[in-house]
Amino acid sequence: MSDALTAKNLSESITRTLPFLRRYARAVTGSQQRGDEWVRLCAEVVVQQPELVAKAEDTKLGVFSLFHRLQLPFGSLDAPTESGSVSGRLKESLTDMAPLQRQVLLLTVLEGFTVGDAAHILGIDIDTAERSLQEARRELQRVASVRVLVIEDEAVIALDVADIVRNAGHEVVGIAATEKVAVEMAKKHSPHLVLADIQLRGSDSGIAAVKEILRTITVPVIFVTGYPERLLTGTQLEPAFVISKPFDPDLLRAAIAQALDTVSI
Repeated sequence: MSDALTAKNLSESITRTLPFLRRYARAVTGSQQRGDEWVRLCAEVVVQQPELVAKAEDTKLGVFSLFHRLQLPFGSLDAPTESGSVSGRLKESLTDMAPLQRQVLLLTVLEGFTVGDAAHILGIDIDTAERSLQEARRELQRVASVRVLVIEDEAVIALDVADIVRNAGHEVVGIAATEKVAVEMAKKHSPHLVLADIQLRGSDSGIAAVKEILRTITVPVIFVTGYPERLLTGTQLEPAFVISKPFDPDLLRAAIAQALDTVSI
């Protein structure tokens, strides 16, 4: 295989990885803007020094490892929480999850890495990664109850999501299958969090419903979609947290905790 072809394949592989790195960065920082800034820095370094990821066994593993190595000299990924916000007031009862715990949890349940891969990415040993993951799972059980609006037109999925939300200790204020119903429920119940599918019944859009809801209330949003890379383009409304279908219940619990803990509402 020629060097030119190898370079082309590497470039294409990196391009395919960036939407998922963007999703992870937004989740771990709780901010679309801060997450994208970190990804932009990583992408610039990869373009200038592709050899930093070329030797990795897997391109995604190499890119994520570089992403975390880059943050060390420049500062933490974690954004401060505003103490005067609802999320700030919820923090003590919601979660006191340490950055390392949150990173291991997100790398495994959100991005599908093994614990060993997560340890490699974060530059820690596997035992530390295992302990951090178990501690993170325990912290998820401490999340305070909040009001959640589910926007989903597939009944089976909607009920499954609602059950997970309730089992995590939250209140489901409503399940909406259309834009109109979603907006009406949001106005009526003022949810603390919105879980929204992108494609709803007929020509209705979950993105359009969320845009309308955000015109009247400020609330963190988690999008649930079978095509996360289509949402993470930087060209439309994007949440800090995107979950892929089908999803792990632990991932949904982590998303709820993270969204409420890092987004001012």
